[in-house]
Amino acid sequence: MAKEEEHGSYHAKDYVDPPPAPLIDAAELKKWSFYRALIAEFIATLLFLYITVLTVIGYKSQTTSDSCAGVGLLGVAWAFGGMIFVLVYCTAGISGGHINPAVTFGLFLARKVSLIRALAYMVAQSLGAICGAGLVKALQKSYYNRHGGGANTLSEGYSIGTGLGAEIIGTFVLVYTVFSATDPKRKARDSHVPVLAPLPIGFAVFMVHLATIPITGTGINPARSIGAAVIYNNKEAWDDHWIFWVGPMAGAAIAAFYYQFILRAGAVKALGSFRSQTHV
Repeated sequence: MAKEEEHGSYHAKDYVDPPPAPLIDAAELKKWSFYRALIAEFIATLLFLYITVLTVIGYKSQTTSDSCAGVGLLGVAWAFGGMIFVLVYCTAGISGGHINPAVTFGLFLARKVSLIRALAYMVAQSLGAICGAGLVKALQKSYYNRHGGGANTLSEGYSIGTGLGAEIIGTFVLVYTVFSATDPKRKARDSHVPVLAPLPIGFAVFMVHLATIPITGTGINPARSIGAAVIYNNKEAWDDHWIFWVGPMAGAAIAAFYYQFILRAGAVKALGSFRSQTHV
């Protein structure tokens, strides 16, 4: 019996959840690491938009003369998923490798980042996306304007509800994968199983693009959507632009709630803590 108790206590102390990030952490503003993280998010999102928008425009320009030419939708999906894999791998140790306001929003709701950091990240990501799309236009202006600037639009034949649903579900898949791949408890429990977090995150982006490119061009990243829309600046790019903010933010919120309060039983733990305090 004593051995069982010792064994149980060993497992109970094997892992402790890190404390939640403070809602407002003004001390961050005095740290160089905070600004370094903002620079990393800005540059990563700039590079993400540059490579992916170039791929989209290159694909469209090649298929206008030959429908079988170019990288195809599969290649476009690989470009998005592959760049996320590379950039998350490069920036995870500096900024956490968000590169997406929806991911940042989900992590904020789960108390992984403070409100100040979350807002600063979203601004840096959006500005980086605008600069990345602007760089593509500066280098290939004629192709950029002719082939839609890589902007997200609702495809003909699909309703607003379908487009919104695609963005919500697609972002849910991505943010759910982010939570699962970066869960510190999982790393502690399965330390014998090496998991490279950027890999499943990149694959999630790849798979979602395969499914939703025909519907919305696949947003699941408000920075990616607003960066292309601002530089292309065409009425078509702005008509249903709200879908690419509301959908991803809603999907991220649902994923955060599902992972933290259902899979990680956050609601049960909170209720147990409340009951224990009331009995004291």
